[in-house]
Amino acid sequence: MALSRTEWLDRERAHQERADALTADHRDRAARGEKHPVFDFLFTYYAYKPAQLRRWHPGAGVELLDAPERASWRWYSPGSSADAVVPDPARYAAEKPELAGLVERMLRRTAARPAQFGCFGLHEWAMVYRAQEHRHPVPLRLGRDGTDAVVEAHDLRCTHFDAFRFFTPDAVPRNRSALTRDEQPFVEQPGCLHAGMDLYKWAMKLGPLVPGELLLDTFELARDIRLLDMQAAPYDLSAWGLEPVPIETAEGKAEYVRRQRVFAERGAALRSALLDAWLGEGRSAAA
Repeated sequence: MALSRTEWLDRERAHQERADALTADHRDRAARGEKHPVFDFLFTYYAYKPAQLRRWHPGAGVELLDAPERASWRWYSPGSSADAVVPDPARYAAEKPELAGLVERMLRRTAARPAQFGCFGLHEWAMVYRAQEHRHPVPLRLGRDGTDAVVEAHDLRCTHFDAFRFFTPDAVPRNRSALTRDEQPFVEQPGCLHAGMDLYKWAMKLGPLVPGELLLDTFELARDIRLLDMQAAPYDLSAWGLEPVPIETAEGKAEYVRRQRVFAERGAALRSALLDAWLGEGRSAAA
């Protein structure tokens, strides 16, 4: 597939406008020096700047005609004619073989597993369990004793290492499994909110191999998931106008699982789209 200069400039412009709209609130807060306990996560934990989100790429194998300004861009190769360029998955795999292998394993293995919906977002509660101080400078909705009681009344079933690694020492042995980084590709599952958010991370790591429109789709999913993640957390976010999803109640659990299932469906579609856009038919990366 090849895009004329007019076609790809139109797509680039539309992408930039959409990215600017998605990051406008964050950029406005940053200009005022304001913090947000929910949405800053998308730019601090993942550490990608709005400018990176704004950069459009066509995706692996899509040729840009009359694009000499991109000739020196990373992981682009010369196209079929003068001044044509194309994002090259072979160059990416040659330069980043370990990363290419990791991303493919995470995407494929997570997609192959059945989704689990019994965690109820208790990872955030486990991060403050029996702790004198906690990670976010906002009060606990149920207080410290009430928060600890919720953890003790439930079975911790976290499957995501990057959440588990922030558990307090007292919470670690309460989890069903002692998770490790090396085992992450073997236990990640598509019902996990953080596995869905991490699709944005994997898309960013693939750089020009992912179409810009798909990158923004993964960002939107991460944003929407982050909202539920914190609504179901033990924090009182009423000062930011956010209503809790009280997972300590039957009604809260039902709402959490209902929204979790929708995110799992969205994540499954995006996970498949990332693999198809990157590897496509007849291409493969390190396994």
